[in-house]
Amino acid sequence: MGSVNIPPGEVVNILTGGSSTVPIYEFIILDSRLPQAITAIIAGAGLSASGLLLQTAFHNPLASPSLLGISSGASLGVAIVTLLTGGTIAAAGLSAGGYIAIMTAAFAGSMGVMALLLLLSNLLKNDLMLLITGVLLGYLVSSVITLLNYQATADGIQSYVMWGMGTFSSVPPGHLAIFGGVTALGLATAILLVKPLNIIQLGSSYARNLGINLNYVRNLLLASTGILTAVVTAYCGPVSFIGLAVPHIARLIFPTGDHRVLMPATILTGCAVALLCNILCVLPSASVLPLNSVTPLIGVPVIIFVILSRRK
Repeated sequence: MGSVNIPPGEVVNILTGGSSTVPIYEFIILDSRLPQAITAIIAGAGLSASGLLLQTAFHNPLASPSLLGISSGASLGVAIVTLLTGGTIAAAGLSAGGYIAIMTAAFAGSMGVMALLLLLSNLLKNDLMLLITGVLLGYLVSSVITLLNYQATADGIQSYVMWGMGTFSSVPPGHLAIFGGVTALGLATAILLVKPLNIIQLGSSYARNLGINLNYVRNLLLASTGILTAVVTAYCGPVSFIGLAVPHIARLIFPTGDHRVLMPATILTGCAVALLCNILCVLPSASVLPLNSVTPLIGVPVIIFVILSRRK
């Protein structure tokens, strides 16, 4: 689906290796819409797995990648590039601009916050204190971004705002392998944490009695969440609500606390929800809606339902 109406038969023919009667259809399907759908699947899987990890580890149904400040770190990196340096970064005699600069800055910002959280994780033994620290880091980063906006040019502010709207169409086909590979690494780490997560949700004392190294598990969890959030935010922008709402949707479909079921269910649900959001973005054929104008339409009702169902 999109602004150009392509008959379904043509789409199937192109995807199965055939040729189209209209050459431009092949370019639209193979170089635009297919990479966009693959990007949505990868991003949805990564963000939803991150949300499930954090919600279980911190025993908080409203925990999400943005709550720990990892997404804010990416926003700070992009703000520095677009608002302070004019869209160019330089280091060791090398310089980069445009899309590469923004992507690199977003990834570096996310990983910087994640490294700080890992350091604090070894100092703060209490999960609640670490969660509060992450929230405070997010506020601190937001204040720095506000100062950068105050000093920036109109063009720089426009570039930053456009990036902040989020999109699944910004990953070039040549970058899909890198995007998918890094996300697969984070998802593999998340899947390895399934057994410790099942034990941790029974209580910290119980987990210690069974020989679980809570500090090691928490560091591994933060690393997995940081990698997944960093790579998705770097390529797609700060996508909202998918990491927060999808784990709850998976729990509604599969009412179980067993992460051997919840983890793959959450990953698959995240893929489906991200694809649905992508479809909603292109429904008005005259223009494409920003991604973050659509994700709240799915995320907010789910979160309100969760809050109301747990009010007692």
